[in-house]
Amino acid sequence: MSATNDIILQVQHLVKHFPVLGEHVFARPIGVVRAVDGVSFTINKGETLGLVGESGCGKTTIGRCILQLERPTAGQVVFEGQELTALPAARLRLIRRRMQVIFQDPYSSLNPRMTVGQILAEPLKVHGIVANRQERHQRVVALLSEVGLLPALAGRYPHELSGGQRQRVGIARALAMQPSFIVCDEPVSALDVSIQAQIINLLNALQERYGLTYLFVAHDLSVVRHISDRVAVMYLGKIVELTDWQRLYDAPLHPYTRALLLAVPIPDPALEAGRERIILRGEVPSPINPPAGCVFHPRCPMATAECGHVVPELREVRPGHWTACIHV
Repeated sequence: MSATNDIILQVQHLVKHFPVLGEHVFARPIGVVRAVDGVSFTINKGETLGLVGESGCGKTTIGRCILQLERPTAGQVVFEGQELTALPAARLRLIRRRMQVIFQDPYSSLNPRMTVGQILAEPLKVHGIVANRQERHQRVVALLSEVGLLPALAGRYPHELSGGQRQRVGIARALAMQPSFIVCDEPVSALDVSIQAQIINLLNALQERYGLTYLFVAHDLSVVRHISDRVAVMYLGKIVELTDWQRLYDAPLHPYTRALLLAVPIPDPALEAGRERIILRGEVPSPINPPAGCVFHPRCPMATAECGHVVPELREVRPGHWTACIHV
């Protein structure tokens, strides 16, 4: 998908299944949840890849598997040339300094018993980055400044901050390790719209300043549009379309992507009333028992009998534009 020397992260045939247990304490698994089912993509240095889809499609699980917070069932995750899935914990800990995460909920991702200064100083101490207490304090002040917060906030507890301020602390905590890659797991979905714009602008500014690479997980297509270089659309554990944001919004190929984009409201009432609609049939199938063939075919307006037994490959239909549909 890109030149090998530009790639910072390569995900190959990633699979993550969670066992479904019976009702008894010692019950054996009676099935699996196919949270991620054969996903492949690459991310280039300094790029932002947006990962979008409905709740439960596997977006967050992919991020957790990349960070090895969840060990994949199968597949490979190659970060800066190092394959992570088979690494022992000690080796993995060293690599985790280069890859960090910004969590979705700023209310639960910060330790309520620690001050902001302690939250930011802890990783510096644990990883031996800054050994001296005075130097750690100076680094904490610098981190707060980087994310637009006053040094006085270092002595406050998370419950004394607003949601936007807490998320800025979460961003500062990720920056503390001087990473090259950050998983942004729906970092603005719990915030007001006006605050969302501020956080997006901050992430863009930090990326430009430090050459950061992002995997930006979201379900809001309008948010993804303002931060992503490329966008991958997920449905039921699979990527169904992958291209740059301009082509995705101007000329989507997969019927699911088109349905998502047409569901985004337009502020002009006249345009909103006159535009095309795609009504998807039924509900999203269960990842415990996904449909045979194309996972989208039970709801797809373009589906034929062939779609019920042919699993479409994610293939390059146009230069740089990948989709998984046999009718495209």
